[in-house]
Amino acid sequence: MSRSSGKLIDVAARLMSEFAARTGLVRATEHPRRYLWTDAFAVCNFLELSARTGEQTYRDYAILLIDQVHHVLGRYREDDARSGWISGFDEDKGRRHPTAGGLRIGKALKERSDAEPFDERLEWDRDGQYFHYLTKWMHALCQTSLVEAKPAYARWAGELASTAYQGFGAASASHHGLIGIFWKMSTDLSRPLVFAMGSHDVLDGFITFREVQNAMTTASGAEMNILEKIHSLAALTQDRNWTTDDPLGLGGLLFDAGRLCRLSENSHADAELLEALLDGCSRGLASFLCARPLARATSHRLAFRELGLAIGLKAVASIASEITQRRFGNSVALRRATDWLLRHESLGAEIINDWLSRGRQQDDSWRGHQDINDVMLATALIPDTFLSIGRPVR
Repeated sequence: MSRSSGKLIDVAARLMSEFAARTGLVRATEHPRRYLWTDAFAVCNFLELSARTGEQTYRDYAILLIDQVHHVLGRYREDDARSGWISGFDEDKGRRHPTAGGLRIGKALKERSDAEPFDERLEWDRDGQYFHYLTKWMHALCQTSLVEAKPAYARWAGELASTAYQGFGAASASHHGLIGIFWKMSTDLSRPLVFAMGSHDVLDGFITFREVQNAMTTASGAEMNILEKIHSLAALTQDRNWTTDDPLGLGGLLFDAGRLCRLSENSHADAELLEALLDGCSRGLASFLCARPLARATSHRLAFRELGLAIGLKAVASIASEITQRRFGNSVALRRATDWLLRHESLGAEIINDWLSRGRQQDDSWRGHQDINDVMLATALIPDTFLSIGRPVR
């Protein structure tokens, strides 16, 4: 291990250890602070730290975090009139199937009631369930199943996938199948809190569900089948324009493209989807660069959104390698897109270095979202487990 690599591990280890203490993971507290998106990245980071350092403590943190997320976010809030597991199961069955009702976001305010008017600004701070947070948790569970060789984690990911599909899927009145994925649902998944449909949720669901099916197939004892749901989501990814200049959205597209490369069975449909994804990434990144966002004051920037792009850019080299091996045919468009993305790969390092110094200074722009900033910075420094799929971490 090089000296520079060792320094990155040290920084990531410090960030994650402080996060564990600050949010009530390792210090006894009645009210641990759990947030599903951040915790999904954190699980992968702890597994990566364990693999890099050989220290069992980090692996224990990952397992403890999963258990705590399930017991906090898999149940109704303390200020909710309802109580117990969201699934409605009794205590024993709820512990054995903690994801069967979905998982709360972990927002500061409880969800909007039926009687309350919709307030777009306030809705960002209200609880409920997000589909794209659930898919991140499925990914974390799949990675843990692989590392721990325990089928329960893969089974929980499968149960969460089934619940998310049923709860978030917007069905057509005229024909069978879905027409989209609602952006935000109530805690019990009985009603949409935001009727809009996330532009990338169907893609994220399609690829994540394939990852989950792969993990369940690999893990003996996690027998489930979600192939019908995968096929339904696949139909919604056809002929779509995935272009976005949002840095977090761009990072998510690159993350999805990297997983698609590893999951693909060299089908024509996968090649077409990958081409559309990378075209969207190239166009979106060009637009992002034209706006010169990194020249803006940090008070007008959000670290975790930019770090999402930095994490995604770490996947470009492996995507290019898969394409170079002609796993997707001899596509000129794919090679052109990856060549262009590789030329801008250093942007990720620029983002990391910029926010690494800001994180050390602990300025207001950093402290405002410290948990998610710290965890995603750690992921950007040691991204291998987060970007891995269907193979051992090492």
